This record gives sequence, structure tokens and C-alpha cells, in this order.
Amino acid sequence: MAIRGRGRRHPLARALTTRRLVALLVLAFVAFLYYRPLAAYVEARAALEHRRAEVAALTAERRALERRLQATAGTGALVREARALGYVRPGEQLFIVKGIERWRRERAQEGPRRAARLARDG
Repeated sequence: MAIRGRGRRHPLARALTTRRLVALLVLAFVAFLYYRPLAAYVEARAALEHRRAEVAALTAERRALERRLQATAGTGALVREARALGYVRPGEQLFIVKGIERWRRERAQEGPRRAARLARDG
């Protein structure tokens, strides 16, 4: 029996190899054509998620601002803000008290002494 040469292939095997190579090239070409649209789709989804998060944050901020507006819509809030700014009503007398911090410190130091005196005097 004669041994066939290694360099020679059967025509059917060569045709199958060629078909596989063509199929692989076609598949690679299709994958190349799909790359850009898929990349654009993934990028668009990421941008959409970012925008949704931004919209949710802005919606929460809007609700908080609306609640704050409702809380300050009355005249009581206006009066509180005016008092905090130092405004007085017509006819009221304004008193400026100085040395409050020093008084608080002295009062804090006096507390333990006063408690001891009350405990002793009973």
C-alpha cells in the first residue's frame, strides 16, 4: 500500500476548509459592522442612566424647595425672618444686650458652686 503525500489533500477536505474560512471571514465582517452601533447603544444607555439619576435628584430638590416655600408662605415665617435680621415693629423699643457670652460662661462656672451651696444649706 502506498502512503499518500502529506502535501496533497482531498478536494472535498480543501473545499470544507475554504468554506470554513469564508464563513469565518463573513462572521468577522458582520461583527465589525455591528461594533459601532452596539458601542453607540451602550454609550446611549449609560448617558440615559446618568440623566435619569440627574432628573431624580432635581425632582427631589424641587419637592424640598416646594415644602420650604409652603412653610414660609405665611406671615409668621416672615415675622421670624425679620426678627432674625434685627427688624422691629413700629412702636417697639429695641434693646441691645452686650456681654451675653461672658454672662453664659460665668453662669456655667457658677452652676457647680450653686449646687454645692444648695446641698449644704439644704
